[in-house]
Amino acid sequence: MDITILFPVLDERLRLRKGIETTVKYLRKNSTIPYHLMILDNGSTDETPEIAARLCEEYEEVEYVRVNQKGVGVAFRKGIELNRSEIVGYMDIDLSTNIKHLGEAIHIFASCPEIEYINGTRFSKKSDTKGRKWYRKITSQGLLILLKAAFGMRCTDAVCGFTFLRNDVAKRLVEASGNDNGWFYTIEFLLRAERMGIRIMDMPVEWQEDYNTTVKVWKTVKNYLVQIYRLKKEFRRERKL
Repeated sequence: MDITILFPVLDERLRLRKGIETTVKYLRKNSTIPYHLMILDNGSTDETPEIAARLCEEYEEVEYVRVNQKGVGVAFRKGIELNRSEIVGYMDIDLSTNIKHLGEAIHIFASCPEIEYINGTRFSKKSDTKGRKWYRKITSQGLLILLKAAFGMRCTDAVCGFTFLRNDVAKRLVEASGNDNGWFYTIEFLLRAERMGIRIMDMPVEWQEDYNTTVKVWKTVKNYLVQIYRLKKEFRRERKL
């Protein structure tokens, strides 16, 4: 078994080196399987490409891919397209999710062949979330309520920034999912997995708010509402076929 970790980035000069080096250091010490780190650049205009190039020279485990379109969704799809490992998934470069959960995910996939998809959650009773700003907490919880009401979502989080799954399942989900380029793509990915009966583990995580995040909250919320309406209509249409 081997694993590829995808890191979608956009103008991450302040966090890229630390995120990659922390991950490499952790895996070199703790991983018992081959691993590969793929930086997927959504069109950075800062020093991100130069920093990524140096990281590739310093660490043979690291690969840099320039993606022509902006958005986490398009980066995630590209990463799955290029992936050759048995396990593939993505983490936020700020490592808001404690790096120890990467090792836990590897262990689960190796020891539990029935698990096909690991979904990190900040909202399980066993999760430990620190430093969450009140308005971000409200928007995240509001999104969760909407997803449960509109789709009957069973998982307890949809945008934790920590998702791993078996490669064959990932490719099936890409084929089934739409072409949203933003964060909603990862939400549809999860909803499709539930709809298709994929065996998902909702993994409680330790999670620390990154106050320097580049995510624009209100713009993202607006996109979520539009995409929820779009996907609800699509699911209705599919049920009629």
